Amino acid sequence: MTKPTLLILAAGMGSRYGGLKQMDGLGPSGETIIDYSIYDAIRAGFGKVVFVIRESFKEEFKKSFDKKLSGKVDIDYVCQELTDIPKGTKLNPERKKPWGTGHAVLVAKDSIKEPFAVINADDYYGIKAFEQMHHFLTEEVTPNSCAIMGYELGKTLSENGTVSRGVCSINEHNQLTEIHERTAIERNVNGQIVWKDEAGKELPLDAITPVSMNFWGFHPSIFELAQPKFIKFINEKGLELKSEFYIPFMVDELRKEGKMEAVVIPIDSEWFGVTYQADREPTVAKIQQLVDDNIYPENLWK
Repeated sequence: MTKPTLLILAAGMGSRYGGLKQMDGLGPSGETIIDYSIYDAIRAGFGKVVFVIRESFKEEFKKSFDKKLSGKVDIDYVCQELTDIPKGTKLNPERKKPWGTGHAVLVAKDSIKEPFAVINADDYYGIKAFEQMHHFLTEEVTPNSCAIMGYELGKTLSENGTVSRGVCSINEHNQLTEIHERTAIERNVNGQIVWKDEAGKELPLDAITPVSMNFWGFHPSIFELAQPKFIKFINEKGLELKSEFYIPFMVDELRKEGKMEAVVIPIDSEWFGVTYQADREPTVAKIQQLVDDNIYPENLWK
């Protein structure tokens, strides 16, 4: 049986965090959050890791991960750059950032030939999530299906600022029927979870609402299916400074056209991550607690 691949989106520059948060040592032996995700993925049965990074810090990544992962899992690196677009496309000369998470998936097309999962570099998902996604990718995925881990909204908030989440609507078969990006989500002074619309009005959200933390599972057919969507996007929005081609947008477009079915896999695990610098200390404490509880060894790669 072919082992699935883990695609790690690590090309972000960490503007809100104040540095390369994907390289920040948070574990007792200097482990990054990425290290714990890879460790969980290997335990679950994944056979390869592909990093999506920027050319500017590629050597730093290779120096860190090649040595500790050698002999444990296959590794590859692909670079996501602003100029990774179809020939002849015009873009705004003042734009600095690449084109978002959907674009990051597409730049890995030459490195992945098997079913694969996609995760963020700065999010902790937990072993249970990797086990469930491994099952989907080895037993259930088809060329016209994908999966998303659906975390409970109340377990994904930051105490140090607002967050954005892909809020999922599902039918009785846990199939995705809609996904909407909601911004400025937080608990208000009354403890209620709310988000703000474009007019700044607060609207409520249920704590158990399933949301995307960008943990997806795909068949490699997604590369061929999604490429026309990206070309259309870049032709329409290539001159904009901040427009991004997100995975949820990519999936939703394909779903509406009947080319893709998306299942939401419910997960009751607690997510945590480092969106803000103030998230660092509580994240270190949570990782240490997991070590104290013998979920992880003191040194992951010793």
